Amino acid sequence: MAKLDVDIELIEKLADLMADKGLTELVVEEDDTKLRLQRGGGAPVYAAGPAPMPAAAPSAAAAVTAESADNHPGAVKSPMVGTAYLSPQPGAANFVSVGSKVAAGDTVMIIEAMKVMNQIPAPKAGTVTQILVADGGPVEFGEALLVIE
Repeated sequence: MAKLDVDIELIEKLADLMADKGLTELVVEEDDTKLRLQRGGGAPVYAAGPAPMPAAAPSAAAAVTAESADNHPGAVKSPMVGTAYLSPQPGAANFVSVGSKVAAGDTVMIIEAMKVMNQIPAPKAGTVTQILVADGGPVEFGEALLVIE
């Protein structure tokens, strides 16, 4: 096994940054080396070598639900690629939840794209019947985010 050259000073700076910003996980990759720091969920994990394979595809039932929601007339679709956030800031209440009544123009979530927080408005009034994305999860252009009926 090859010896891993660890920069302790860098790790300490990253740990301080995590504490200052309230982060629970930080991943840094360079070439074929990956450094992952995690707080609160267990011991830090340090890995060298290729990144692990992605998780298995979602179940067929989940895929059918998301696919049928894409064609739903009340689907609110992502106008951009980015990261979806269901609340205005960490620890705050979500903008909407299943069963929430919304008016046209109400903010239903935020999508971060290139460090810009973009509010996603409800295109019509109604009741939120499905939320199809996870808080902090990636979204693609045109992907159904939620359904308003």
